[in-house]
This record gives sequence, C-alpha cells and structure tokens, in this order.
Amino acid sequence: MTIWFGNLNCGKTMLFNAYTGANFKVANWPDVMVEKVEVSANDYDLRRYTTMNEVKKPKKSLFFYYGIVLLALLLFNFLAMPWLAQRQAQEVDYGTFLDMAENKELGRVEVQQQENQIIFTNQDNTAIYKTGMMPDPNLTQTLKDSGASFEGEIIQQSDPILSFLLTWVLPIVIFILIERYITKKMMQNAGGPNSMMFGLGKSNAKVYVKSSEGIKFSDVAGEDEAKENLSEIVDYLHNPNKYREIGASMPKGILLVGPPGTGKTMLAKAVAGESNVPFFSISGSEFVEMFVGMGASKVRDLFKQAKEKAPCIVFIDEIDAIGQKREGQFGGNDEREQTLNQLLTEMDGFEENTGVIILAATNRPESLDPALTRPGRFDRRVPVELPDLKGREEILKVHAKKVKIDENVDFGKIARMASGASGAELANIINEAALRAVRDNRRFVTQADLEESIEVVIAGYQKKNAILTDDEKKIVAYHEIGHALVAARQTNSAPVQKITIVPRTSGALGYTMQVDEGNHYLMSQEELENKIATLTGGRAAEELIFHSASTGASNDIEQATKLARAMITRYGMSRDFDMVALETVTNQYLGGDASLACSAETQTEIDKQVVTLVKRQHEKAAKILEENKDKLDELAKYLYEKETITGDEFMSILNA
Repeated sequence: MTIWFGNLNCGKTMLFNAYTGANFKVANWPDVMVEKVEVSANDYDLRRYTTMNEVKKPKKSLFFYYGIVLLALLLFNFLAMPWLAQRQAQEVDYGTFLDMAENKELGRVEVQQQENQIIFTNQDNTAIYKTGMMPDPNLTQTLKDSGASFEGEIIQQSDPILSFLLTWVLPIVIFILIERYITKKMMQNAGGPNSMMFGLGKSNAKVYVKSSEGIKFSDVAGEDEAKENLSEIVDYLHNPNKYREIGASMPKGILLVGPPGTGKTMLAKAVAGESNVPFFSISGSEFVEMFVGMGASKVRDLFKQAKEKAPCIVFIDEIDAIGQKREGQFGGNDEREQTLNQLLTEMDGFEENTGVIILAATNRPESLDPALTRPGRFDRRVPVELPDLKGREEILKVHAKKVKIDENVDFGKIARMASGASGAELANIINEAALRAVRDNRRFVTQADLEESIEVVIAGYQKKNAILTDDEKKIVAYHEIGHALVAARQTNSAPVQKITIVPRTSGALGYTMQVDEGNHYLMSQEELENKIATLTGGRAAEELIFHSASTGASNDIEQATKLARAMITRYGMSRDFDMVALETVTNQYLGGDASLACSAETQTEIDKQVVTLVKRQHEKAAKILEENKDKLDELAKYLYEKETITGDEFMSILNA
C-alpha cells in the first residue's frame, strides 16, 4: 500500500497519474476523499483501477412504469367511463317506454341492438331514460306513431389492424412522447440530469451578449494600470493564434482586488465590451444554497454554458463568499467547501487557450483559499486602488458628460477637495450636484453645486431645523476656528479650504475642510504629529476661551487616538519599541480592522505612550492658540456672523 502525502499543490496527483497512467482529479484539502477504490492485498497492478465503474442499484425499466400508467388509463376508459355514462340515464321498464310513446312524450330514441337496450329522452330532452329491448315486431311503427325522432345503430366491420393501432399503439406512443418532453424540460430547468428539480441547480448567471455598444475602456477612468493589465486579455480574445504560435497561454483567471466602489465590476464589463464577446456575470453569494450540492451544480452549469459560448468571459463578483480559506475544523461549511472544490475542478478542467477567461472581484483577498489563488487558476492579480488626483479628475469628467455642466467648472479643484473618494463616490458627487441644480431651478451644474455636493457626501445635508443657541453657536465657532488656526500656524499642514458651523445630518455641528494641493502618498512623523495637534485644536480653543470642555470633540478624540496608536504600533515611530510590529491589520480594503499582537504588559506601555503623545500635541495646540488669541477671537466672531467662510477669507484675516 502506498500513501501519497505533502503540501497543497506540490504535485501529489500529478505523480500518481504519471505512475499509474490515470487522470484523476482529487480535492485540495486534507481529510477529504473524492474517489475511493478497494484494492486487494495480493493485487499490486494499480493500472487496473484507473477506470472505476460505479456500482449502482439496478433500476426497473421505464417500460414497466409505462405499462402501469397505460393499464390505469385503459381501466379508466373501459370501465369507469361507461359506468359513469350509464349512471347518467334513469333505468325504467319497457311498459313505461310504451306508455310514453303512446302519449307522445318521447323526444329522441336510440335503439342499441348490440347492447340490447333502448336509450330515450322525454319530449323536452331534459331527462334520459333506458330500458331493455323486448321482442316487439311493432316497435318501429310504435315509434313512428309517437312522433319521436329515432335511429338505430349502424354496425360496420372495422379493420382489426387499424383498430389495434388506434386503440393500443397510438395511446402508448403519445404517452411516451409526452413523458420524454416533460422529462427533458424538467432536466433543463434543474441544471442537468444530475441536479435537483425546479431549477435549483441552474447557475442563474446574467448573460450579456456581445454588443458593440457596451462599456468600453474609455468609459473607465482613473485606473490606467488596471486597464493596461487587462488589455492583454482583450488582445488574446481578438487574436488567439498570435499567442498559440509562440507557445504562450493566457491566464485562466484574473483576480481584481481593491476597495468597494473602485470599478472592479465595470472593468470586467469593459473587457467584455472591448472584446465583443458574451459576458457571464454572477455573484459569489448566488452559489450558496440551502440544499447540499446545489452550489456545485450551479458551478457546473455556469462553466457548461461558458464552454458552449466560447470565447467568452465569466465574471464572479465577491468571490470570497465561496472562496474563503478551508480550515478543516469540525462543523465547517460543507456546502461552501463543496462549491469551492467544484470551482477548483472546473478551472483545472479548462484546456489551455479555449477562449474562456475567468474574472473575479473581491475586497478581501487575504481571506481567499491558497488553492484558488495559486498559478494555474487565478494566475494574475490586478489591484484596483483608489484613484489619485489625476484619476479623480478624469473620473469626474467622464461622469460629467452625462449632465449639463457650466464651462467654468474647475474639475481639478473638485478633485483635490474629494481626496480619498472612490469612483462610485465621485459619480455620486456629480449626481448630487445635478440634483441640487434641479432644486434651484437651474439648467446646468455650477462650481458651487459640485463643492456643496462634496460636503453632502462627506458630512451629509444641512439640517434646516437644527437651531443652535447663541452659546452653542459661539462654542462651535471657536471650536472650528481652533482647528483651522492650529493647522495654519504649523508647517506641512494642508491648507484650509472651508470652515462652517452649519449643522449637518451626519451629526456634525460644523467642520473644517483641509485640501492638499497634490498627491500625498507618504506622511512623516512631523506631519502626523501636526495632524494630531490640529485635531486637538478644537478642544484647546474651548478650554482657552470658556475654561471648560464640551462633547463636540468626540470625533476628534477618536481620530487622534487612532492615529497616535498607529504611529506607535504600526509605523514604528516610538523609540522604546523601535521597528517592531505590535499590531496587525486585516481587511485593508474594508476600513482595516486592527488587532494588537503583543503581551498585556506591552499593551499597557502602548496605552501610556499613546496618552503621552496625544497630551503633548494637545499642549502644543493650546500654546499656538494662546499666542494667537486675538486672531482667534476675530476669526471666531467673523465665523459666528457669517456661519460659513472660505479658506481665502480665513487666510486674509489671519495674515492682516
């Protein structure tokens, strides 16, 4: 007995196939056996078992069931139907028949000599009667005198062969044809002969047929690197022979990773639009069913359709729903693992250069199973990151083509104000600006509309019914000016764009907007400390002027603490811990969930240093405000009166 063991994808199956001449496909995780073969102890010829026949319980022939159904039909037609027809006629004696004939109360009469009976009705044809025949030679004359309409039975000698065909053969043929048609339709709806009924095994993938008017690369902006990586796929689908001649093969699968709203799905559709090929789209969650085996059946159906329509593109959105790492623990999701195994098998079964390209998108690439992301399945990983300044400007221009825009709109300024926004958020900004223009009864979107729409996306709509008291309004004014003044008096701080004390639906009573002039990819320790000082500036202004604190700094406290902790645990900006990672970050594309990876004693020391760092920057902000108390009072009074001031107005008063 020989046991093959090793790490994932190290070649166990390939070695076994090479040794035995088999072509097996097995699972990719331990404790799972796809096929089981019983081999005797005295038999060492493994080649005998390269072809395995499944032993199934013998089934009864379909003709057995056909015979049962046909027998039931015949019994019903020959016994039940005549009995029901007879039950409709009231049986009377022959004397009653003669009396009704004499009284001319007969309507219609039918003499059935073969059945030895007479069927007749009353004069109004409202009742049916029957009686047995009697040897009556005057029957015809009696019926003639009664005035009733009567008729006899015409006896014809039928062809026995034709009678047999019509009576027996034709019903059987019709029944077989109907049964075959129904069976075929039910199997199609169920996703194949091995699937469950009622369409539970169908993939239900949305199919977009090839069209010259679909989404193109020109409709996708701000992702030049991703489009460059995907352009090879388009070229391959147009000219596959060019790659076959040199021996190159296209990746079987391409994984699009990035934050939500960056355009992963749109890029996949753009590839299909540029290639002018059918496009299959399905979400990973659609494979998960309550019935065991349905997910695997849907995978089989999806790839079957793809092979039939090759060349084509199959796009699986949110693939992490079925592609998560398999832990092998008791109580795991067997249905999801079976679906994943079927997906791995189908991707392995693809012959090279068949023209079927698999695209998948996810926000959690770190959670995917290694067997799914290894070369030979998803060969290429294309990051779709948040757009930079130039990318944001291009995205805004693309979406602005759909609305009427004022010619004087500065998209560069809007792009700077929308720092960190995704493509979906930028599209929402354009739409919000168009809605604002409609509310103001204007026929085009202005610069003010776009700037206000950014504030709507960031902080929400203005709360028209939120009326602050004079004291609250004064506190908020000093709070926001405190942020802006600390930021302006520090080096390496983003310029102030706007200050407002108008309450927003997000809960903010006011905010200070800072906008960098260009792209900012790295931040030094001094810049981070200045940012913390700016965040504490609002509370410092309240303490300086009112000698108390309010609840308005809750969000500032949260951000400052989070930033200070990251400096110590992740960025290595602490002399005591040096370049030691004390925190791990997961789900980087979904906000980043951080968890400490250190002892309890180290956590205590981290907390002390975080408090010290924030406290030091708080004192720094208080010192700056105390040195500029006159400007603080002047700017706060101006903001109290105007409620909203621009960065230019702020700087002109500050430098006056």
